[in-house]
Amino acid sequence: MRSHLLNDLTAEHYRRSVTEGVERVAAKLAATDRPFTGITVDALAPRIDRIDLDRPLHDTTAVLDELEEVYLRDAVYFHHPRYVAHLNCPVVIPAVLGEAMLSAVNSSLDTWDQSAGGTLIERKLIDWTAARVGLGPAADGVFTSGGTQSNLQALLLAREEAKTSDLAKLRVFTSEVSHFSVRKSAKLLGLGPDAVVSIPADHDKRMRTVALAHELERCRRGGLVPMAVVATAGTTDFGSIDPLPETAELCAQYGTWLHVDAAYGCGLLASLKYRDRIDGIEHADSVTVDYHKSFFQPVSSSAVLVRDTATLRHATYHAEYLNPRRMVRERIPNQVDKSLQTTRRFDALKLWMTLRVMGADGVGELFDQVCDLAREGWRLLVTDPRFDVVVEPALSTLVFRYIPAAVTDPVEIDRANLHARKALFASGDAVVAGTKVGGRHYLKFTLLNPETRAADLAAVLDLIAGHAEQYLGEFLDRAS
Repeated sequence: MRSHLLNDLTAEHYRRSVTEGVERVAAKLAATDRPFTGITVDALAPRIDRIDLDRPLHDTTAVLDELEEVYLRDAVYFHHPRYVAHLNCPVVIPAVLGEAMLSAVNSSLDTWDQSAGGTLIERKLIDWTAARVGLGPAADGVFTSGGTQSNLQALLLAREEAKTSDLAKLRVFTSEVSHFSVRKSAKLLGLGPDAVVSIPADHDKRMRTVALAHELERCRRGGLVPMAVVATAGTTDFGSIDPLPETAELCAQYGTWLHVDAAYGCGLLASLKYRDRIDGIEHADSVTVDYHKSFFQPVSSSAVLVRDTATLRHATYHAEYLNPRRMVRERIPNQVDKSLQTTRRFDALKLWMTLRVMGADGVGELFDQVCDLAREGWRLLVTDPRFDVVVEPALSTLVFRYIPAAVTDPVEIDRANLHARKALFASGDAVVAGTKVGGRHYLKFTLLNPETRAADLAAVLDLIAGHAEQYLGEFLDRAS
């Protein structure tokens, strides 16, 4: 079994095994003609259930053959231009190379004596991102597992900076269409069930700052503590961007921590055309960025940034076996001093490789292309009488639903849209997402593939209409 350990004696085995695996994936990517096979849980689960993990195959080729059957053949492939569902991106090759390298070396980014250069690379990327945001010379941050963890850490810092031991008095204000992790974080942080105050959104799905001002004042007059405002730069459902300058002014007025969840909209930091859409983000006390969304990085690659490095002390704990206090005096940089995690992957290497090969402009150009595509898709929808589109895109998301001419019952229209989404997924021809708007079922294009074209969107819309019409035709037959 020692022949499977990666070391100086097994380097050639490593090279052959990885090459064989890469060739399998490359062949699959080249041959993929639709984003999904349409396989069902009932069909796939027995294949995996019958595998006895206590009886290894002892052969890499045999294992890869098996993996083809249980994973590669039926995976959902985000690189296909008709995968337009969730915030999943096709990944850039330099980042995939970085992924392979960091997995093999297996650095852990908690302490200097486990990572050395990796620590400095991560810190350099945090400084680079913070400068792009405009947070100022005292800014800092750390890589995280994703937007949910970044939001949790930001609200932890906000809770501690609020300087009250009475957690029942703390309030967090956020848009009604913000990410669910805001409420989850509040619960994990021990805040009360009424801690998160939902602020209504306007027609463009942006937080209403007039309503926010009213709630902040009501909070203060009620003897409560406005712990934080979470503004969103790219909501999951609509890609909408809250009015950041006005929100920042209110936070300054009420002495409230401003966190900007830019997990989706962080691609604008590299944009050549649309950077001004997140003007005001520079006033934030903390910012979430997900490079594995709009920087085209493999999962996971995220970070939380803060305006003032001193606030990260609230996540700092010292252990004699890991990061004793003397290391601070000796100026030894331990990233665990900033992180909620201890053992942590060197995910920063993927972004480092991307920037060194492609440059920030190369990433920004890709994100601009999907934003441009969303504009084209919006024009298709607003001129097509078969569909109702909710809001003009600020980023690369389109929310819409099929509206039949012959049926007016909203319940049946909901069912037709649900059926269309399920039937499309079952066919494997395309993958779209869904959500609710005003209690009604809608469909969603989340566009993060620069290779997707307007013609692809038009074809998917025709498929959706076809499936919906088939359902409604059967409904009308039953009704008659």
